[in-house]
Amino acid sequence: MTRVRPAHEDRQRGRPRGGLRCWRHVGAAASLILLAGTGFAQQAPPAPGQSAAAGDADELHREVKAQGERLEAMRSQIAAQMAELEAMKRTLAAQEAQYQSLRHAVGMDVLDRQRAGNIRAGGAFAAAQPMPAADAVAAMPAAEDTQPVGQAPQRDTRPPEVAPIFDQPGVLTPRGKLIVEPSYQFGYSSAERVALVGYTIIPAILIGLIDVRQVKTTTQTGAIALRYGITNRLEAEVRVPYVYGHTDTISREIFTGTATDRVFGASGHGLGDVEATARYQINDGGADKAYYVAWLRFKSRTGRDPFEVTTDCVQRCVQNATGTGLPLQLPTGSGFYSVQPGVTWLYPSDPVVFFGNVSYLHNFTRHHVSRTLLLAGKEELGDVKVGDVADVSVGMGLALNEKASFSIGYDQSWVGVTKQNNRTVAGSAKTVLGTLLIGGSYRFNDKRTLNFTLGVGVTRDTPDATVTVRMPMTY
Repeated sequence: MTRVRPAHEDRQRGRPRGGLRCWRHVGAAASLILLAGTGFAQQAPPAPGQSAAAGDADELHREVKAQGERLEAMRSQIAAQMAELEAMKRTLAAQEAQYQSLRHAVGMDVLDRQRAGNIRAGGAFAAAQPMPAADAVAAMPAAEDTQPVGQAPQRDTRPPEVAPIFDQPGVLTPRGKLIVEPSYQFGYSSAERVALVGYTIIPAILIGLIDVRQVKTTTQTGAIALRYGITNRLEAEVRVPYVYGHTDTISREIFTGTATDRVFGASGHGLGDVEATARYQINDGGADKAYYVAWLRFKSRTGRDPFEVTTDCVQRCVQNATGTGLPLQLPTGSGFYSVQPGVTWLYPSDPVVFFGNVSYLHNFTRHHVSRTLLLAGKEELGDVKVGDVADVSVGMGLALNEKASFSIGYDQSWVGVTKQNNRTVAGSAKTVLGTLLIGGSYRFNDKRTLNFTLGVGVTRDTPDATVTVRMPMTY
């Protein structure tokens, strides 16, 4: 009778466990069981070698079957994942197409949770508060026949916020929102003029009179600005100022030879020139990509202009006294209609934001102008055209924390000459105005922000100091 090797001998010889001989012995054992009968098969225990071989074969069979089932399950899982990836690709393509169409269809109502993007770029901007856009996002229609597969980070499409130091903001008002911005501005300027009337016989010796004049001007302006977001790219603004001004002129009366200084004071207050402005964001911008906002401002002449106030006599007054030629009351407006187009740009470069303005102010000519002189009645001046103003400004904003920000900048303007009847007015010359600006901003909440700006004149004709406080409130 053939000897059945144990399983461990087959493994030591490198043969498969069980093998062909195992199946041969299994067949012989089955034949013996049939010949002996059913009862004998139940009573007689199998040989030890036969039992081990049969158990090894069953175990191997079960292992192979289990591995096959696992492989089949893995194939099914891979096929399901591939199908899911294809569905995700189709869904993403459909959502991208819908996103592009919505941007142009609804004016980008659903793009930002916070207006002007990254708060770390600047803090709260007084001209336009950072506004949550949860209501706009909730209004976004869902894509049909698609299942959400995740939410991508929202892309900033608004300029970053900076502490405002210029008159023109760079961040627009959200669609359907109203911003009420009360402001207060205090300005002070001091100028000196020395006029020599006479002739010299040798250098440094003057035969005649010297007119030394100091002019100290204080101006206070309280204003209310209303801004409304027509779309997320377009806003309209109306600004109504109230002006109070006071001027002290210290001089010695010319042509009289007096050695006593006289102080001539004048003041005035009232409604200023009402302004209307429209702003439109040209592009989306982004990281290391500039944002551009175009704007157009129109200035009325609702304030009392220089030709409406009474002017002191120019040459001789009553009792043989010379006049000052200065207005007895200060005007509250410029007296000319003006239009000013411009572009505001912002360039985010973490952790700072660079920004600036370029604009041109055109003053329209006034015809048949006259002024009122003290004790002399009306004086016809004809056509008067004040000089246009070209303005360039640049600045840098930095966020100190989530609520506070700091900005510094420089503004320079070139003012043209004034003409009367197409001739340059005597004494009128081109003027350069330069101002160093430092500003800060603190955000109390999403609807309230306090902004402070200090302007220091760096040219002789610029006001010495200008302080502006704003508090925009969102409704």
